[in-house]
Amino acid sequence: MSPRPRLSWSDLRGARLAVWGLGVEGEATLRRLGALGIDAVLVDDSPGAPRPDGREVLATDAGGLEALLGVEVVIKAPGISRYRDDVAELERRGVAVAGGLGLWLEEVDRDRVVCVTGTKGKSTTTAIAGHLLASFGVSTVLGGNIGQPPWDPGVDADPDAWVIETSSFQATDVASSPPLVVVTSLSPDHLDWHGDAEHYVADKLSLCTRPGAVLTVANGDSAELRRHAALLGPEVRWVGLDQAGGWSTGLGLAGEHNRRNAELARHILEHFGVRANDEELASATAGFVPLESRLRTIGEVDGVRFVDDSLSTNVLPTLAALDTFANERVALLVGGHDRGIDYAPLAEALAERTAETLVVAMPASGVRIAAEVRDRAPAHVAVIETLGLDDAVDRAFSWARPGGIVLLSPAAPSFGQFHDYRERSAAFAAAAGRCAPGAGPVAAQSGNGSAS
Repeated sequence: MSPRPRLSWSDLRGARLAVWGLGVEGEATLRRLGALGIDAVLVDDSPGAPRPDGREVLATDAGGLEALLGVEVVIKAPGISRYRDDVAELERRGVAVAGGLGLWLEEVDRDRVVCVTGTKGKSTTTAIAGHLLASFGVSTVLGGNIGQPPWDPGVDADPDAWVIETSSFQATDVASSPPLVVVTSLSPDHLDWHGDAEHYVADKLSLCTRPGAVLTVANGDSAELRRHAALLGPEVRWVGLDQAGGWSTGLGLAGEHNRRNAELARHILEHFGVRANDEELASATAGFVPLESRLRTIGEVDGVRFVDDSLSTNVLPTLAALDTFANERVALLVGGHDRGIDYAPLAEALAERTAETLVVAMPASGVRIAAEVRDRAPAHVAVIETLGLDDAVDRAFSWARPGGIVLLSPAAPSFGQFHDYRERSAAFAAAAGRCAPGAGPVAAQSGNGSAS
């Protein structure tokens, strides 16, 4: 990966600019540029409806790329892969291609910033750290994938601590890192964006070795992270379940992986000067609200529990979900957008289960998952293929009665079928509600867990 331009927001004054991609980050970028009095060309791959402000948005393939080639700096959305031919063409022609997070990190006091990354677990670890820091009186802003982009003018610009959940997409836009980076897990993902597993790993862990990086706190139970220890920077501190105390019970999070996420968050507290014992930490967990769509029990119908883990877009969290219900009858709903990841580890884990299990495969990646599982499945692990989520819930519910679990942990994104994981969660709740005659979507129960 080529070095990123070391530009800050303040450096953009007087430059010819374009904003490429107008999702959540793109809109925050426009607000930041507006606050700086800077205008920009607007380009998007799919412009959609006219903007309320009347500004023209060029389609990338209909005049947009030519416009991008005519500016000095392009601030792109993270969803636009740095491996695209049009991005390479911009850089070859001398156009600086930057990202909002990288621009922000160049001028913020990075000693007050921690970046949390990882294939899965980063959202929950960030949320735990934010809750605990606030409980100990440290003013904290959560940003990145969780909360708002930290450069948005509407965000508090001077907290004691920034905890930034950082995706592999965002990491490729960063030229300088904060002193502490936390890595929660590692498994190949987003191969359609990164091109292959090798690039994904290098991009995901690049935060650990950018200028300014000092310490990486990493999941010591991850064999994949141990294997790539050379990419984790100048100093690594490993955190495993053997170090996790019982203080995190009060968070209400299911699964051993979340005990480890809590222990990773504890190291973030220490970075900001909070050194608390287990008793103090246990008290600080009070009032924590688990994130939605992460191993969350949403209700029960006729003795069957429905568990929403819609944000499981990769094999890792699905494995964690299965471990959480290791000794229970589970109908596992899997499948979604197929981005080419390897499902053999999921099939191997299912083959090792001792509890009765039904694998309910949904389009599109469900076809590959079903084939992998059938090749290995013992007699007590059955596999069926379905037409979609509604059909999957109906058949899973019929099988799970009485006393079983219907678990939506799809190990795949929702793209192409739903707007996002939240819409998939809502559809799951509605389908669960229809399992009870005359009922609507099931109501969430309290004390639910989180898988990420």
